[in-house]
Amino acid sequence: MRGRITILGAAVAALTALGTLTGQASGARAVDTSFSSVALGGRLHYVVYLPAGYATSGLRYPVVYFLHGLPAASTSYRSVGFVERALDQKGRAAILVVPQGARQGERDPEYVDHGPGDDWGTAIALELPHAIDSHFRTIPDRRGRALIGNSAGGYGAMHLALRHLDRFAVVESWSGYFHPTDPTGTKPLSLGSPGRDARADVHEQIAAAQARLRSQRLFIAFYVGRADTRFRAENVQFDRELTAEGIPHVFRVFRGGHTLRLWREHAREWLGLALDHLSPAG
Repeated sequence: MRGRITILGAAVAALTALGTLTGQASGARAVDTSFSSVALGGRLHYVVYLPAGYATSGLRYPVVYFLHGLPAASTSYRSVGFVERALDQKGRAAILVVPQGARQGERDPEYVDHGPGDDWGTAIALELPHAIDSHFRTIPDRRGRALIGNSAGGYGAMHLALRHLDRFAVVESWSGYFHPTDPTGTKPLSLGSPGRDARADVHEQIAAAQARLRSQRLFIAFYVGRADTRFRAENVQFDRELTAEGIPHVFRVFRGGHTLRLWREHAREWLGLALDHLSPAG
């Protein structure tokens, strides 16, 4: 697996060096663009939201990668303006990146690797940061990267941050869950073998990564709505598991359900919490 990741990383570096990003607009704060993904066998689209003054500051910025919920349309990555507004309201200088989480005809890939040409986890956790670091003024190491998501994006964020502890310093799940599910969010999703299922199960990942978690200092935070009948129980279970293992984390249960209203209400506070644990712009 490590050999495959190294090859993919080199391929992305070569592609970005050749300028395969498209759609950039000079001076624009919101850039809707894409890069050629080896892992997906095609282009991965995403929006970059740049901080005010980026064009002239000369600073390097931390990056918040935000994963949207699933099932979703291929253009749903363009529909998280509430996160952009919350970041502006917080007044903290950071780059926001929102990648596509689904393609036309594939509405719920769950942010996991399925096989050649369909490796979403690799595309988002490895290839995308390569592309962003190559084309924008970032803090290009784990101290400058947070991975956050809501609902299925919360699962994807937690799964990928634990799988790639050397890539991210912060992970947050907003009303997420902790194992891949079918589109209803009520049944486990089989990835083809017990081994692959275990590697995609966050509960199993925590058990396997205890020593590395303590040395890597990953900041873990998650919340759920009190009326979220699908995912509240698993969030409470995950909190208990982390507590039993002595792994520091932040967990909250807020009034509300599995709704955009809940995520909007807490977006500014939780973006600030993430940025508190990243290197500041400089």
